Amino acid sequence: MAGDTFTGKVVIVTGGGSGIGAATARLFAAEGATVVIVGRTQTKLDKVVSDAPAGSTLIARVGDVSDEEEITELVEAVASDHGRLDTLVNNAARCEPLGSVSDIDAAGWRRVMATDVDGVFFASRAALPYLRAVGGSIVNVGSASGLGGDWGLAAYDAAKGAVTNLTNAMALDHGAEGVRVNAVHPSMISTDMTAGFLRNDAIVAAALNRVPLQRFGDPAEAASVITFLASPAASYVNGAHIRVDGGLGASNGNPHLA
Repeated sequence: MAGDTFTGKVVIVTGGGSGIGAATARLFAAEGATVVIVGRTQTKLDKVVSDAPAGSTLIARVGDVSDEEEITELVEAVASDHGRLDTLVNNAARCEPLGSVSDIDAAGWRRVMATDVDGVFFASRAALPYLRAVGGSIVNVGSASGLGGDWGLAAYDAAKGAVTNLTNAMALDHGAEGVRVNAVHPSMISTDMTAGFLRNDAIVAAALNRVPLQRFGDPAEAASVITFLASPAASYVNGAHIRVDGGLGASNGNPHLA
């Protein structure tokens, strides 16, 4: 993409304080967009803004996507302040608590669902009137964990599975309104969320044994796919699910025997 692909466009990125969200915000900003990053921690958001490309417009807004009233007011304020909204990136997520259905309690289950599923629903519903007005798009950040299961991640897998099929439903429901809805599904990207896993040598070795590219991904590699899906180059892409997993999903599950 050229450096002005999103000039004049307004983008909201939830979970924009680190990892994929921060990388996505920086890339949109570098391509000319006015970008509003949303997160719960002011200091993390401020760091992303301070690292923004020179001459770009990147704005921090503290907000919790799991709070319906709060995220609705925030989306409406962004559209009012800037006169439009072109893209919503639903990236905010939480993975903890870890464990099986037997291990986690109802409160932990609800925390994951509230951010990972309710947050996508609330933000999308608030954004849709503005996206219809300009023929905009939504990009949901799902996960390889929403396309297949993991051991010990019952809540997260269920939440990301819901995001996968919610993407399908929204693509069907809103395509005729001129709003495209797509999803990106990363796996083992080096972020704050995966940092605990990546400090475990046994997990790292097991994961790399499964990934054909033999390395973990960088947040910028997911960000480039997200911005592509929001760009004019993807104008006929709707309801797509793109893995950003180094080839992990190409396997049928059998062990590496070579």
